Amino acid sequence: MSYSIRVNDQSFDAEPRPGQCLRTYLRDRGWFGVKKGCDAGDCGACTVQVDGEPVHSCIYPAVRAEGRSVTTVEGLARNGELHPMQQRFLDAQGFQCGFCTAGFLMTTSALDEEQLTDLPRSLKGNLCRCTGYRAIEDAIRGVRHTERPCAGQAVGRSLGAPAGPQVVTGTARYTFDIEVEGLLHMKLLRSPHPHARIRSIDTSAALRVPGVHAVLTHHDAPAKLYSSARHEHPTEDPDDTRVLDDVVRFAGQRVAAVVAESEGAAEEGCRRIVVEYEVLPFVIDPEEAMLPGAPVIHPKGPESRIFRAQDNVCGEVHGELGSVEQGFAEADVVYEETFRTQRVQHASLETHGCVVSFERTAEGEGEDGGEERIVVRSSTQVPFLTRRALCDLYDLPMERVRVVAGRVGGGFGGKQEMLTEDIAVLAALKLHRPVKLEFTRAEQFYGATTRHPFKITVKVGARRDGTLTALQFRVVANTGAYGNHGPAVMFHSVGESMGVYRAPNKKVDAYSVYTNGVPAGAFRGYGLGQVTFALESAMDELARRLDIDPLVLRERNVIGPGDHMEGPCGEEEDLHVASYGLDQCLNVVRNALADDRSAELAPEGWLVGQGFAMAAIATGPPGGHFADATVKLLEDGTYDIAVGTAEFGNGTTTVHQQITAGALGTTVDRIAVRQSDTDVVRHDTGAFGSAGTVVAGKAVMKAANALAEQILSFTAEHARTPRSLLRLTADSVECEGRTVSLKEIFEAARGRGVELAADGHWGGSPRSVAFNSQWFRIAVDPDSGEIRILRSVHGADAGKVMNPMQCRGQVEGGVAQALGATLFEQVLVDEAGQVTTAAFRRYRLPAYADVPRTEVHFTETSDAIGPLGAKSMSESPFNPVGPAFANALRDATGIRFTEAPFLRDKVWQALEQRRTGADGSRG
Repeated sequence: MSYSIRVNDQSFDAEPRPGQCLRTYLRDRGWFGVKKGCDAGDCGACTVQVDGEPVHSCIYPAVRAEGRSVTTVEGLARNGELHPMQQRFLDAQGFQCGFCTAGFLMTTSALDEEQLTDLPRSLKGNLCRCTGYRAIEDAIRGVRHTERPCAGQAVGRSLGAPAGPQVVTGTARYTFDIEVEGLLHMKLLRSPHPHARIRSIDTSAALRVPGVHAVLTHHDAPAKLYSSARHEHPTEDPDDTRVLDDVVRFAGQRVAAVVAESEGAAEEGCRRIVVEYEVLPFVIDPEEAMLPGAPVIHPKGPESRIFRAQDNVCGEVHGELGSVEQGFAEADVVYEETFRTQRVQHASLETHGCVVSFERTAEGEGEDGGEERIVVRSSTQVPFLTRRALCDLYDLPMERVRVVAGRVGGGFGGKQEMLTEDIAVLAALKLHRPVKLEFTRAEQFYGATTRHPFKITVKVGARRDGTLTALQFRVVANTGAYGNHGPAVMFHSVGESMGVYRAPNKKVDAYSVYTNGVPAGAFRGYGLGQVTFALESAMDELARRLDIDPLVLRERNVIGPGDHMEGPCGEEEDLHVASYGLDQCLNVVRNALADDRSAELAPEGWLVGQGFAMAAIATGPPGGHFADATVKLLEDGTYDIAVGTAEFGNGTTTVHQQITAGALGTTVDRIAVRQSDTDVVRHDTGAFGSAGTVVAGKAVMKAANALAEQILSFTAEHARTPRSLLRLTADSVECEGRTVSLKEIFEAARGRGVELAADGHWGGSPRSVAFNSQWFRIAVDPDSGEIRILRSVHGADAGKVMNPMQCRGQVEGGVAQALGATLFEQVLVDEAGQVTTAAFRRYRLPAYADVPRTEVHFTETSDAIGPLGAKSMSESPFNPVGPAFANALRDATGIRFTEAPFLRDKVWQALEQRRTGADGSRG
């Protein structure tokens, strides 16, 4: 066959492989701007233009492009000038992690004027998990949000992300956007059973598949137990996991790994493995798992740190402050209800994966003048913790392992795990060849982790004036087959959720329970969102029974400035309300109610309601979260930051530049950032727990301030000018009427053997508290259950807002993700433990048409702990959204919905049941 294709004005004649899609054909030729998000035509990350028409290249056969002209995002720019749509996305910061951006650009740049007037229809084929879509719409409309850099005035301004030009041109490099010579591909055979013992594995047929190099089973894996969760202190999680185990505990657990020359050969190898299983009893429901006689999922000893292995209790906490029995006896009104939340997938558009290769160091003994070491390029939020875990697992010295995170395509806590690196390193060590493991979208659903499903029974009592007398929780969290993050999520869920309210009597009984389901893990909010849903719904019901304004009820009972967050499990000594914006967050709701006319937008006959909720969250994890940073002056008079925090749309890179620019009196474009590479700094706990600004940012601030003092002190001596008369500017130091360039200062320092560089460290303690509020006005169609959001308003206490544009984007993205969990997202597991929603078309993510424009209002506070007064704002916006929506739905329908998500059919059924009455007849 004769084949020809033009890609970005370049001709290619290499024939595609049989059945090859256009996406992989393009990536094989180095066009890495074409991303893999789903390989099913559902997300649009792979969108390219064929003869000017946007297509999903993952389902477009490469053979169909023969004789056609294909344009990828790399080909949009012409003659060194950005395409107008690329410039708009840059000006509006129409992206966060940026993994979906190329697809949006290829779709929107092809829209005509008519299509631009109907964006809900025009963008239905493109998904974004980060932004909440407002910034994308603004980009399409040509709205500019980025400001121009100004020397020494960076903090508090909406400066664009330093990687923005690379994101919009498709040249930003994510995990798999590299070429590695001799690369082998890994595929995993997964268990069809929720619980079984492997009796035998026959790999002989798999090894005969052409191109297969190895098949790894539990016989090849180390016997050592560990946790896939990554924390600074590994003892926070039970050691209950093996790389490959002879017992499988959920349907989807990896059983064997095939390594081959191609993905196709590896997949065929998996199909030819013959496994004999002894099927074991299993349990899916966590309440049943704790009953006597339930199958024991992890019959392990105390060395695994499982609280009660024989009862499937991974972790538990019990405590009482005062006497809730007495408190409820003193109450005039008591409300008690049980609430449930579901499994939710992180759905980061870049799936989990890594590439393991080898390199030689520049120094030491060896054939090429250096020692060989392993390099793990991974889509991870925790490169340093992953390196430590790999070294421990395979008994390797730290200097033998380097972990690098490129730009990460979304995380949301899901990549605070080691789910691919462990087994890929095992294969690389065995074969001494580079190995790649990249999850499919389906594997993300049944082979990665989810948000913890919760069952929360809340009981709250109050006097007639609204004063709380008692507050009680019983919480059961389903951690799934493994305990990664299980105890920590359970413990955190009952912390700030209960601590934000003053009540003399509080009690908690909480359990993290093993079941034979897909494991849960870290997810935005880390358990607080689930319990806040129950508590804030209960507070709303309590207000109704007391006939007190829900806002007033909160104001009478919340902690105030300087108060401690007390709970039945004891006070966290390093947690302080170091700035207080909760009153302003509640005033955001009051002001929204005062000027609201959105009810007029409701269709005739629809039910209209409004509701709000509030939440508090610690600005970092307990027990220490460490970051080291180095800032130094370079030869050309610019600066360099070395910091370990990974960038996945959280905006920390921009904030670190802004902090440094302010300290050094320069502009952000004169500061380079090296990050998320274990060769860069000594240690960084990782980009989770909202630590990018308040922990790593504080380390950067300390380093930048120290460097500023170094430069000024050295210049005072060099220029023989009093230190008090010197001032740093963008590219020089002003010295009493004359200017000394930073280049000259660098040369002078080098001549004296002085390096102008400074280190900064922060240990993440003490911690402060951030507050949020959310308010909705909604309309409900009583004849169908359809819900429309008429208005969405959010109050955010982020302390000193370092970058309003980015911080607003974090809030909007959190609200959008929480709306997905509130309205329709649900990972379903059937009675046999199988995930039945393992594709985007069966698991509905919020699309452009589903997400309202949320009005974001920042409080005016300055934190005494955070860098330059800042507080974290990446996780916290998620938490009040679900209960605020539930309260609005209660107001509209008169029905309290206690189980998320609030699916349209469930809403209709509840309304229909009320209309027909208990006997089924219409009243």
